[in-house]
Formats: sequence, structure tokens, C-alpha cells
Amino acid sequence: MDENPGASLSAEVIDGTFDLAREGRVGPLGEMIDAGVPIDTRNARSDTLLIVSAYARQADVVRELVKRGAALDIENTMGQTAVSCAVFRGDAEILRVLLDAGANPDVGFRTAAQIAEQFGQAEMSAILAERAARS
Repeated sequence: MDENPGASLSAEVIDGTFDLAREGRVGPLGEMIDAGVPIDTRNARSDTLLIVSAYARQADVVRELVKRGAALDIENTMGQTAVSCAVFRGDAEILRVLLDAGANPDVGFRTAAQIAEQFGQAEMSAILAERAARS
């Protein structure tokens, strides 16, 4: 696991920033990043803002984080990535945003395709197969 670039931040700042990502508050989240909160800061589970926003189905936040250069393939302590969260939650929009940005669907404890199959996410399987065919 990579080093946490936000390790020197207070728990209060980290928690507040992650709440903004989870709640879809793009503007205030951008302000926190502009004020110096590293975009790839991790919480206690080693989630990144991108992982949390993908799991919370916050497409606008995901787009903003991708635009700002968030690392796409970081794994949390459970081997989950933003892509695996999008697949698990069945969010085609977020999955496409991440894949279009270059996220690797094969990173993590289970690949995105394995997660889609395990949880019966047919639409996610189709998107992943379509992307794989284009590669």
C-alpha cells in the first residue's frame, strides 16, 4: 500500500473532507483540495476520496476528482478500488467515467469482472466486456 499523502492532517479535517465526497458536495470538496488537502488522502480504511465517492454514487464528485488528477487504481485495505465500488454499486455512469480516464478494471482483490459476475451485475459485465473488446 502506498503512503498516505494526508497523514499529517487532523482526523477532523480528513473526516470532514471524506464527508464532502460522500455527500456529493463538489464545490466545498474542491475548496478543501485547493486549500491543501491532498487529493489522494486516505482514511482509516485506506479509502481515497475517489473510492468513497464511487461507492456513494456521487458521479459529479468522481468526475471532479478525475479531472483534478486523482490516482485511479489505489486499493483500500480490503483490496477495493473506485472501479470495483462502481461495479458493486451497479453505477454505469461512474464506471464509464473511471474507465474513460484510464482506470484498470483488473486491479484489486477481485477484478471488476469477477465482482460483476459474483453480484449478478449484467450491465456492468457488458460495459467491461465492451471495453475489453476495444483494447
